[in-house]
Amino acid sequence: MTQVPASYGVEGKVAIVTGGASGIGECCARLLAERGATVVVADINLPRAEVVAKSIGGHAVRLDIADDQHFAEAIAGVEDSFGPLEIAVLSAGVAQTPSRTEDYLMSDWDRIVNIDFRGAYVSTVAVGNRMSARGRGSLVLIGSISGIRPVPLHAYGPAKAAVIAMTSNLAAEWGRSGVRVNCVSPGYTLTPMLQGMIDRGERDPSVLESDSALGRLVLGEEIARAVAFLSSSEASAITGINLPVDAGWLATTSWHTYGGLPAAR
Repeated sequence: MTQVPASYGVEGKVAIVTGGASGIGECCARLLAERGATVVVADINLPRAEVVAKSIGGHAVRLDIADDQHFAEAIAGVEDSFGPLEIAVLSAGVAQTPSRTEDYLMSDWDRIVNIDFRGAYVSTVAVGNRMSARGRGSLVLIGSISGIRPVPLHAYGPAKAAVIAMTSNLAAEWGRSGVRVNCVSPGYTLTPMLQGMIDRGERDPSVLESDSALGRLVLGEEIARAVAFLSSSEASAITGINLPVDAGWLATTSWHTYGGLPAAR
């Protein structure tokens, strides 16, 4: 019996992944390339983006989501060089360590919000406007469970909540133009960034694991599979949604009021 090659609905499409040089963005870039997309790895760290792009047979560009004019010009250059973008994964962002309000500088708050919310808007609109003019395309933003539940991240959490709200707004804005906009909200994901926090004693992995229904952290590849699905034609009727990929963290937090989760059967 002849085996039919798997089809993932992204083959032959040009995709851009912002923040693609590391972490979740890198995982997304690698999986999309593996599934047949032509991937542009976009990051403020061009040398690292070039390493990732070379390893997946893609292309690298330097993009700064905090620079409106540069970003719009760079997207035009990407399409001139590699063809119209049909997939965009907007993964670029920065993290925040927990802080009390009296100890948190407004300059730090401004930086997080400027990159994680304003930068997400700038990059999504720059790509989405071009897609809507052509009448096709899929955008996936990266939110966070921190934008769904209250946490002591007084800049990052609200910024990600805004990204989640923005997702449905833009889905309605561009839906009749053939453009889908969705969001994936990762839980605690074992990226190099989180591993660094664990190594520095800023996060306790045993707490993160025990607070999830599955009793473990999420892997970057698991986020990438959700992103790749929403990016693809397999999700052709899905737009305006926020998909948490969190090993069940959102499902468990209220159980602590009742003594915690039941043990494995």
